[in-house]
Amino acid sequence: MPCLNLSTNVNLEGIDTSSFLSEATSAVAKIIGKPEAYVMIVLKGSVPMAFGGTEQPAAYGELVSIGGLNAEVNKKLSAAVAELLETKLSVPKSRFFLKFYDTKANQSQENAQCLHALHQS
Repeated sequence: MPCLNLSTNVNLEGIDTSSFLSEATSAVAKIIGKPEAYVMIVLKGSVPMAFGGTEQPAAYGELVSIGGLNAEVNKKLSAAVAELLETKLSVPKSRFFLKFYDTKANQSQENAQCLHALHQS
């Protein structure tokens, strides 16, 4: 299940976040080659953030996927997410950073079981 977690210092009030989430879901699914039903997008706005020493609009993201990531895919994902951030949130492409994690299925399952056990306590 790919999960794209985005944080930005842009205030999301008045932004059509549903459209952003829908377009991001579609882009991630298409580029990674996984069904949209398995893609999760998290968007957090108004996060205190400085990039390059200024607080101008910026964003940071992490994408975790069980397989499907490689240098070519990562480049396409970065470009697609940067385009969305620029067109929907006015975050310049030069003020965005995306980190990729390609995890193994058993690692995600172990983490999920651990978290489930914590919530049962």
